[in-house]
Amino acid sequence: MENSPADMPERPAERSRGRPKIYSDEQRRQTILDEARRTFTEEGFRGTTIAKVAARCKISKQTIYESFESKIDLFKAVVGDHRRMMLDLPRPADEDAPVDIVIERIFRIDIEEEMDAERDSFLAIIFAESKDVPELSDFIRKEGADPSRRDLTDWLKKQVERGRLKIDNPESAARMLMDMLLGPTGPCRLDWATREDRRRHLRWCIDFFLASAECSRRVL
Repeated sequence: MENSPADMPERPAERSRGRPKIYSDEQRRQTILDEARRTFTEEGFRGTTIAKVAARCKISKQTIYESFESKIDLFKAVVGDHRRMMLDLPRPADEDAPVDIVIERIFRIDIEEEMDAERDSFLAIIFAESKDVPELSDFIRKEGADPSRRDLTDWLKKQVERGRLKIDNPESAARMLMDMLLGPTGPCRLDWATREDRRRHLRWCIDFFLASAECSRRVL
């Protein structure tokens, strides 16, 4: 008489081969980028090495080389990641908050003080070193400023299509917004007595920008 499925002994679960992953590949990549950004900020571009970044991540240099071919490649990735610290784009397609509130979110006006100082310090050291390493400015522009402006232009175009803004030239509008709202970053953030003073200035810039456009705004 054959055993029924209920009477048959359970087969032990097969063990997965190899050491189990503690972090996903994406988590590991983000850890590398975070520590690399801090290393570039503290050591400068020339003083940063793959070995120093690996030591901070507590991984081998080879592990970093699996994702990034060189220090230049790693730096480009850090700049690309850093631009998302500057502008929170792209936005959810169905975001219906008033336009001025969304712009505040895009430019992270209420960012925490520690992250605010960290993102500004990275820019400050890189711009300082770009005098001796001219290609750094090109990396910042190609991997940071240019893609950010394109993302912001696309967002503005979508708001025009939705009837939430009236702008004839979204690309110029994106440049204007970035000039006004990113200008008070880096060393310039010290021009204000308090962070709230700077936030107040940035909100005034947003209101000034939107004053010439028909838009959905918060009730002041």
